[in-house]
Amino acid sequence: MSKRISKGKEIRPTFFVFCEGETEEAYISFLRSRYRVPIEIDPKIARGGITERYISNYKKQKTTHKKDKIFLIYDCDVSEITQRLRKIKNVDLLLSNPCFELWYLLHYQHQTANLPTKDCMQKVCDTVKKYKKGHLDEKMKSTIVANQNEAVKRAKSLIKADVPVELNNPSTDVYRFVEELERVK
Repeated sequence: MSKRISKGKEIRPTFFVFCEGETEEAYISFLRSRYRVPIEIDPKIARGGITERYISNYKKQKTTHKKDKIFLIYDCDVSEITQRLRKIKNVDLLLSNPCFELWYLLHYQHQTANLPTKDCMQKVCDTVKKYKKGHLDEKMKSTIVANQNEAVKRAKSLIKADVPVELNNPSTDVYRFVEELERVK
């Protein structure tokens, strides 16, 4: 649509976040209100339907700046999708293996054992008694804020050098988005 022009003030980037579901959307919306940083969320992507062309067309409808950043936040449960996402240029790909709920779990406990999506979801539900996919209640928001630094440390400890997230269960890159928000706030 149009470019933003600075009038002597430093331009804060807009973060364009493309994700696959309501859980990711709820979390990113929470971060947007917490950090008060411009974040545009597009959670309505059919699995694997995200392409460079889709992103370009989406951004044409928005006011943009060269400092803006694009994030793709997806689960690693379908390897073909992950491979396709890796081919998209000029984006930060943030993957979670087995699923996004691992990021939530890391706010409560360390998780080092391999686990399937079903088990990860069960652990989150056992830990957060009122957990509902796509919803963050006030108690969970409070825990996320209080334990964010610990979750970042735990997520970083799961990263293995030269092993992509999709081959490393459990692991998540979501902490990188949080670090970027901390950097620009």
